Amino acid sequence: MTMRNNLRRIRLSELALTAVVMALPLIPTAPAGKHFSLIRTAHAEERKLDTSRLVSVGGDVTEIVYALGEESRLIARDTTSLYPEAALKLPNVGYMRALSPEGILAMNPTAIIAVEGSGPPEALSVLKNASVPFEMVPNAFTRDGIIAKIDRVGTLLGVPDKAKTLEEKVAADLDAAIADAERRPETERKRVLFILSAQNGRIMASGTGTAADGVIQLAGAVNAVGAFPGYKPLTDEAIIEAKPDIILMMNRGDGAGTKNEDLLAQPAIALTPAGEKKAIIRMDGVYLLGFGPRTASAVRDLNAAIYGG
Repeated sequence: MTMRNNLRRIRLSELALTAVVMALPLIPTAPAGKHFSLIRTAHAEERKLDTSRLVSVGGDVTEIVYALGEESRLIARDTTSLYPEAALKLPNVGYMRALSPEGILAMNPTAIIAVEGSGPPEALSVLKNASVPFEMVPNAFTRDGIIAKIDRVGTLLGVPDKAKTLEEKVAADLDAAIADAERRPETERKRVLFILSAQNGRIMASGTGTAADGVIQLAGAVNAVGAFPGYKPLTDEAIIEAKPDIILMMNRGDGAGTKNEDLLAQPAIALTPAGEKKAIIRMDGVYLLGFGPRTASAVRDLNAAIYGG
């Protein structure tokens, strides 16, 4: 029974992750290696929050709280907060795009911190008008976007020195990973098709402005379908014209989702370079698309999976 419950929890988490990936805001991704300075003064003047009983909404926000060593403040988290494993012991207030104000406020929090893209708008309106402070964290799928997230969370928690230390560590790691990826000549960079889902033979793929698009760029590869924003279903003709060298998907730990052999059996996929070589990469979705403290490692792992190493 315990194993069955665990599998069910994993399946629900993966379904929620698929939904949250589609719901994330579309943000233009800066070219890898193009960094911009952070300005702290705007955040430094914010009022001090009481975050002694904190609800965290967004897997990246929760991970940053843990990375700052401030997890003792957490009293609840959302469905997408799957890392670190200790976070799973916290009460779950639901999926970040389908929040219930009543469920969150019932936890008696002193503050709520949510990542950009949380919702629905009606729920956010209730939470923002409640007596409990509600703060948003910006979400950009770039190197600088990660650093800005850490800065924002650290400021809201009142630990700017810890945030600065973590920012420096994460920035150095990201810069090294990006520099390694950029050494590959552009003429040798592979085309990657990120498939969010392939239910009933319908391929839902990532265009531009998504977390998938951002991490593909950071890893030194090319998004095979960069002609449209967000996630869209692809026709057979569009799949063939994309000519992906690699197909990238989220790894579903419960065995759910389209299996490799079923995906490769689709005629359009079979006619691509990726299909011919059976070149499919699967990675943990939270790790790959989280754009948090572990992204440098995800970039290295993706680069190694694409090019070998």
